[in-house]
Amino acid sequence: MSFNIPNSVAFLRTSREFPEDSRQLSIELNRSYLDIAEKVNSRIIGLYSVNKSSITGSSWFISGNRKQQSLRQVYEFSDSSLTINHGLNFSSITNFTNISGVFYDGTSWQTLPYVDVTSATNQINVRVTSSQIIITKGGGSPPSVSNGLLVLEYLANP
Repeated sequence: MSFNIPNSVAFLRTSREFPEDSRQLSIELNRSYLDIAEKVNSRIIGLYSVNKSSITGSSWFISGNRKQQSLRQVYEFSDSSLTINHGLNFSSITNFTNISGVFYDGTSWQTLPYVDVTSATNQINVRVTSSQIIITKGGGSPPSVSNGLLVLEYLANP
């Protein structure tokens, strides 16, 4: 049984023999550099920019098995800013790959969306429209939001 494992290309070998001949050495160094660059570029990129898109490094193969890179954008919010104009060109976005976040309620950190296991009316929801991010708090007693971060990751046509 053979498997086509897509992440096998991300591994970089740990040893390499370099020839003594300067012409062969030049060829091998060029190959080595390309191997390193390809492996480094196939990893998740840990940049999280507020109100500015960053390439995530994630590769998605959804439409016709064509490689697409996802983009990430971070937004700050609080109880006074639960509706945020995201500024994304929605007509070029083909899919969202992750919508997540965290917030501080004054005593502890919580995840978004927030789910209260005792009362559905205390939950906090996140919705993304063509122009805004809308964070909706339930009608019960949801926690207050002192400050928080929301992360949108998406695929877009170039």
